[in-house]
Amino acid sequence: DLRGKRLGVSRVGSGSYVMSYVLKDREGWDQPFECVPLQTFEALRKGVNDGTVDFFMWEYFTSKRYYSSETLHPIKKVGEIYTPWSSWKIVARTPLMDTPALDSFLDKVNAGIKYFEEHQEEAVQYISTKLDYEEEDAREWMKTVRFARDVRGVKKSVIKDTVEMLQKAGVIEGEVWRKGDESTMAEKFAGIPREED
Repeated sequence: DLRGKRLGVSRVGSGSYVMSYVLKDREGWDQPFECVPLQTFEALRKGVNDGTVDFFMWEYFTSKRYYSSETLHPIKKVGEIYTPWSSWKIVARTPLMDTPALDSFLDKVNAGIKYFEEHQEEAVQYISTKLDYEEEDAREWMKTVRFARDVRGVKKSVIKDTVEMLQKAGVIEGEVWRKGDESTMAEKFAGIPREED
């Protein structure tokens, strides 16, 4: 049971920090964790081994190679939790909306995704040699990755849910929109809205 335990995070406001609020909500717990910022993945692994923290949350494939007692600061997987949003969002300042520069950038991201998907073996080699993954893990990771066909746009519900979670975690303070205005304000934040499923 992780309830009430000391949680290692890279820093306050980071993904590892925000995910503690996702876990708290999923489990229906009323108290947030005591968060201990340790900065790096290595320091987090060391922290669970020396008792500085009781647990931390990190991406599976990055963590997997450290499940062995043969590694420096080995760790043990005790569960899984998924983000309630996609891993990446593209954010632009309002003055850039509807500009050739933004359109060009989004076209290039889409082209990069297409290249990645059409050159799977090259991607596996890059991931396994440059990103600290074993080749087998890079291949397994590739099976789990899905990209948008077009990176333009975001669903209003994603903005609303993400803002609410970031407010719970204290990453966003104050009122972003008035109660009852969530839908119209989320559309305003979307820049390029995407249809809901």
